Order: sequence, then structure tokens, then C-alpha cells
Amino acid sequence: MTNEILYLLLPDFAGHEMVYLSEAIASDEYSLKENPKYVNKIVAPTIEPIKAIGGFSVLPDYSFDTMPDDYAALVLIGGFGWATPVADKVVPIVSEAVARGKIVGAICNAASFMAKCGLLNHINHTGNGLEQLKLWGGEAYTNTEGYRQRQAVADHNIVTANGSAALEFARELLLLLGNDTPERIEMFYQFNKQGFCSLFAGE
Repeated sequence: MTNEILYLLLPDFAGHEMVYLSEAIASDEYSLKENPKYVNKIVAPTIEPIKAIGGFSVLPDYSFDTMPDDYAALVLIGGFGWATPVADKVVPIVSEAVARGKIVGAICNAASFMAKCGLLNHINHTGNGLEQLKLWGGEAYTNTEGYRQRQAVADHNIVTANGSAALEFARELLLLLGNDTPERIEMFYQFNKQGFCSLFAGE
């Protein structure tokens, strides 16, 4: 297993959904880590710059054709591209990752895409509401009883989350990856969830 975490982006991706996870991987509360346990890498359809819904562009490290066979985790970042034909090219990539027992994360429309691929049918999961999962999944989605009305759900190495759950998504993936101790991951979560003023009131 390599130590690369692959963030798979499609055009018009939701940049905020990867912020907490990527920053916790690369830095701590003081500075960039000198020897991080994992390394963040971007995968996109091609190596050309790819634009977020916020308007900025990022330069991928890998295309679908050049991405490595082995990696620590595959993280599908949401956005509008999952409702376009380019998403079809992701099907073999994520299907193979799930079959190999890789850690896979899918947030927002990427979780709906997982339902469309039948990849949520044997796990507890969440997403942008049960109705959207049923709409996207159609006949391929047969596990409505596995849906949980939660911000993020981890089950069998797969983490799903709704589009407002970037922080919860990060926490579940950080725990699966063992990026730090559970106590420090919880501290990271609470600091960002509650805010400095709430945690350090009166100091």
C-alpha cells in the first residue's frame, strides 16, 4: 500500500468538501508536517487544469489513465460533474477500489453516484437524502433500509456523507486511515465544529 490519498475530481467539483480532510493530512495545529503519514494527490479525467464550482482551478497530479494502481484511499469529491457523462469513466475505478477493500470516501453527489453504481447495496450509508439516492440509483439501488439520516457514515471501509458534512466526512476518513490518535482526531473535529471562541471561552 502506498501512502497516497487520491482525491478524484470531476469538472465543477465542490472544493470545500476536501478542505478539512486534506489539511488534516498535510498539517497539524502548528505547521505543515515534516513527515506526514499520507500525501494528498489529485486525480481528474485529464491532467489539464480542472475548475471548482467556486471558480478556481487546480492542476491534477494524475489523469484517469495515469493514476497508480495502489493507494491509501480514494476520495470522491462532490459537485455537478457527477450528473454528466464524464462520471461514467469513474465506474470501473471506484468499482475496483471497493472490490479490493480500499478505503473509499464519497460525499454529496458522489454518494448519489455510488448508489447509481449499486455500490451502497451492502453497507450502511448516507448522502443527500434518501429520495436523491433513490432518484439517482433507480433500479440499481436496492438498499433503502441501509440509509442512515446522519451527516456521515462509515461502514466496511466506505465513508458516505451529505454535501454539508465536509467536517464529519473528514473525521470518519481520518479515523479509518489512522491518521492520528482517535483523541487527536476528535480534538480536530471539535475545534472546527465548535469554534475557537466556544472551546476557549474566557481565556
